[in-house]
Amino acid sequence: MKEYLASTEIVDWQHSEILKLSQTIAAECQTPEAISKACFEWVRDQIRHSYDYQMNPVTCQASDVLLHKTGYCYAKSHLLAALLRSNGIPAGFCYQRLSIDDKGAPYSLHGLNAVYLPKIGWYRVDARGNREGVDAQFTPPDEKLAFKTQLDQEADFQAVLSEPLPVVVDALQSRSTWNEMLCYLPDISLEDAEKFGLFK
Repeated sequence: MKEYLASTEIVDWQHSEILKLSQTIAAECQTPEAISKACFEWVRDQIRHSYDYQMNPVTCQASDVLLHKTGYCYAKSHLLAALLRSNGIPAGFCYQRLSIDDKGAPYSLHGLNAVYLPKIGWYRVDARGNREGVDAQFTPPDEKLAFKTQLDQEADFQAVLSEPLPVVVDALQSRSTWNEMLCYLPDISLEDAEKFGLFK
């Protein structure tokens, strides 16, 4: 479980501003579940999704997401993991493969988190940000994610990774504007997903 608590280049939870925020959020809470819910809702509601709000820059590192108050779903998951880990709560990364227009190709990855709750184990949450047609909530043990898979080439990967997928990090770090990123959203074929162990 140690790797799900690590401070890394992307999940830089030892950054002073992340520590300060995580302590502020946790101060009102009595249990790991309450802290997890509060961190989730803060990222979901206070960090603006780059596409929804058409905001720059494209962020990746957790501290940059906090600094600029914006990020794509992947970047928001990096910040949520950082806030949870800084409170001693194991957090990992999960992905879905979704159709961009709900009709078929092209597809892209969608990033979310899993948090380890003492009473139920790994529980997935999606802090991308709610809008019309999207209502992600923290309601353990029941999942309430932003999206459901509907098509054959879509996938709801069950693996909980300790680090973000390299293809996601590369995409975020090589784009600077929200609309440029929109044209190059990261994807992974179902065959490659099998190799990465994402179906576990």
